[in-house]
Amino acid sequence: MNDNRMTPRQLFTKSHKQLVKEGERWMKETATSCTVVGALIITIMFAPAFTVPSGNNGETGFPIFLHKNLFMAFIVSDSIPLFSSTTSVLMFLGILTSRYAEDDFLKFLPKKMIERTRPEFSQNPRRTLWNS
Repeated sequence: MNDNRMTPRQLFTKSHKQLVKEGERWMKETATSCTVVGALIITIMFAPAFTVPSGNNGETGFPIFLHKNLFMAFIVSDSIPLFSSTTSVLMFLGILTSRYAEDDFLKFLPKKMIERTRPEFSQNPRRTLWNS
């Protein structure tokens, strides 16, 4: 206890209220920006996933290049960014709906932010595969 009859924890909470508000604002802005980027990647990757190169066989409906190795590489390299962006967007929505309590800023929110940005930066293997 100090002169104001406050525990160290109470004194810290009282003196850092503004910092918690600023941290909440920063987390929301960052999560919103990353959600927008993830949604754009989902939008871009969605079309090639369902519009396959060379079209479909008219009789069977399967893609013409279904048994070609490069076609399988195309499907895999398109699926990875699509699903990782979808996962990332859902995770960032979880950050946006967090409670932003003071205790959360110690471990919970930084851990969530680091885990959620990792898929954003490892998204596009197709760029290196097809443009090399």
